Amino acid sequence: MKETIAIIAALLAIAGNVPYLMDILKGRVKPHAYTWFVWSIVSGIILFGQLSKGAGVGALPTAASEIFTLIIFLFSLKYGFKGITKTDTFFLCLALVGLIPWLLTKDPTASVIIAVLIDVTAFIPTIRKTWLEPKTETPILFGMNVVRHTLALFSLQAYNIATTLHSIVMIATNSLMTVLILRKKKRKHP
Repeated sequence: MKETIAIIAALLAIAGNVPYLMDILKGRVKPHAYTWFVWSIVSGIILFGQLSKGAGVGALPTAASEIFTLIIFLFSLKYGFKGITKTDTFFLCLALVGLIPWLLTKDPTASVIIAVLIDVTAFIPTIRKTWLEPKTETPILFGMNVVRHTLALFSLQAYNIATTLHSIVMIATNSLMTVLILRKKKRKHP
């Protein structure tokens, strides 16, 4: 049963990311390179932390997501949002500095906690961008991420901070983004 849930969650990662990639190529979505750069690092940290703490097949959705995160980061360099501010750069630096404690710790749980904090910090430039320009994002990816992370929680073979924290926080942040995009788009288009 857990394997089936993990496979469904991984398929949702694909289902949410493929349209997002297509929207990038069509110019409908403008990903923030700073956010996706940090997310590509953090997703890798989370994946290895989950695997080392026994997530088993429950790590499959994170692995699927990591592949797309790397691709979206690369696309963001050419097709992404160009209105990067000093505040965005501050949060990028803060997120990157946060990698130092991760590199120094040998504890997978501490690594995941640090990585999640970095992940949330990296989200701030995208939240700012989306607040100002909601048309630069689509709710499909973020909405699918909510469902995917919920399913990922149910597919875990071991429940502890290292295996659950990332999904719990991603459910909250992706819910916020989905609501923000829909609310702002609705306000702009009555």
